[in-house]
Amino acid sequence: MAAAATCGSVAASTGSAVATASKNNVTSFQRRGRRASGTNDSGPRLVSITGTRPSVRNGQLLVSTGLPALDQLLGGGLAVGTVLLIEEDKYNIYSPLLFKYFLAEGIVNGHTLLVASAKEDPANILQELPAPLLDDKCKKEFDEDVYNHKTPESNIKMKIAWRYQLLPKMEIGPVSSSRFGHYYDASKRMPQELIEASNWHGFFLPEKISSTLKVEPCSLTPGYTKLLQFIQNIIYEEGFDGSNPQKKQRNILRIGIQNLGSPLWGDDICCAENGGNSHSLTKFLYVLRGLLRTSLSACIITMPTHLIQNKAIIARVTTLSDIVVGLESFIGSERETNPLYKDYHGLIHIRQIPRLNNLICDESDVKDLAFKLKRKLFTIEVDFIS
Repeated sequence: MAAAATCGSVAASTGSAVATASKNNVTSFQRRGRRASGTNDSGPRLVSITGTRPSVRNGQLLVSTGLPALDQLLGGGLAVGTVLLIEEDKYNIYSPLLFKYFLAEGIVNGHTLLVASAKEDPANILQELPAPLLDDKCKKEFDEDVYNHKTPESNIKMKIAWRYQLLPKMEIGPVSSSRFGHYYDASKRMPQELIEASNWHGFFLPEKISSTLKVEPCSLTPGYTKLLQFIQNIIYEEGFDGSNPQKKQRNILRIGIQNLGSPLWGDDICCAENGGNSHSLTKFLYVLRGLLRTSLSACIITMPTHLIQNKAIIARVTTLSDIVVGLESFIGSERETNPLYKDYHGLIHIRQIPRLNNLICDESDVKDLAFKLKRKLFTIEVDFIS
């Protein structure tokens, strides 16, 4: 508003100059040059918010997922206004980690959190968030990991070169709100004072709906309806939709939804191929994406897609999501006992990356990716075996 007022005063005081310029058919290049030569009659076009940065490719405002390696694979981070869908691993061991990294990154940067779950109380989820790593501790963890992989085998140099191909591109710096993307210690919990100082909203499904509520056919389940209303109220009441821009400093709303589509949410897509609520999930995602597109918010959703019976529903869910990342755990598979995969805990699949303000998507050149949960760090590495 200040920039607009400044521009208005400048235009009023130089009305004759503008009239003369229009008569002389001044080109657009000359008009831009005249404004550029001024003092500061035009402010920055991008919103400056802690914990965000503009994409170097399309100018979209980005936030970190809480995992720098994943940010790199997604083209720099998660775009504001988009949905990141995490396809849960079979035993739901590793997908909650990505979910918590996303929330922990929000607390470190002072972002507002909205945590929704039908299984676990959001207050308990926040108590389990990993602690941020300091600069010297983070560097020590990477150094120890390289040392632990030293073996007398002749191909050790090749293994390390492939395994750590992604790591040199990651920046390791001190934990501060001005830094984009942090590393976290999975063995320690977020300091209690950080959690208490954060602004968060919890949605625990068993506390929001009544067991006697009747479900209308061909409509959203009560859980989805309540959650959409809850998200919409937070976005509008706290000004994340852009209304009342002068009310307070701009901030980001990080939305985390856990185990969406599971029977705990009242959905039957995991129980039957053609259930009565087969369209409820896709309707929910359609409305949710509309809310995100018009607000300063980003959303991460974990979903047990391996339990969904109807493959057509999975295809529609993928279409309604902006980014889709799948986790494939080695637990219970033949790869768990295969010595070739002894250094990994599973594979990570980048299934979909959005095309934002561009005709092509920002795809990574690395396709064969594996993840490993060490004592403190969750790392994404290049699977040289595949």
